[in-house]
Amino acid sequence: MKENLITGLLAAILAACAAYLRELIVPVVMLAIVMLADYLTGLARAWITKQLSSRIGVLGIVKKVGYLFVVGVAIVIDFVIQYAAGKAGLDFGSVYFFGLLVTIWLILNECISILENLADIGVPLPAFLVKLVKRLKKTTEAKGDYLAGEEEKTHEGD
Repeated sequence: MKENLITGLLAAILAACAAYLRELIVPVVMLAIVMLADYLTGLARAWITKQLSSRIGVLGIVKKVGYLFVVGVAIVIDFVIQYAAGKAGLDFGSVYFFGLLVTIWLILNECISILENLADIGVPLPAFLVKLVKRLKKTTEAKGDYLAGEEEKTHEGD
């Protein structure tokens, strides 16, 4: 009985979040998947290089939970902007731009880490893939900087 109540409550909370944050569900699920992949490839790297440590593993988990808080802060910023715009008579719809931008940045960051872990354990990687992921991350950062009021910088030689 108690398990059914907890399961039902969790399902209701997740359904409410999914309805409220429609366009962020897929990127946040993708973030969770790459965070898990990064953690597993990091464990494999640590095991192969004989640097496996439970303390470092726990710190990695704490860091990944922190990522979810960063996404939450970006979602709050989106809400504040939409709320203020609504009070000013503007309608942006239900677009969570900063939440999406932060989530994409974190996904790319995790992808870079996965590729580094794989390289460290001897998996051959195409150089263009590593360059592409790093370039996408820089482009995302530049767009975020621009939207935050900083001038968009061009990266010479990238």
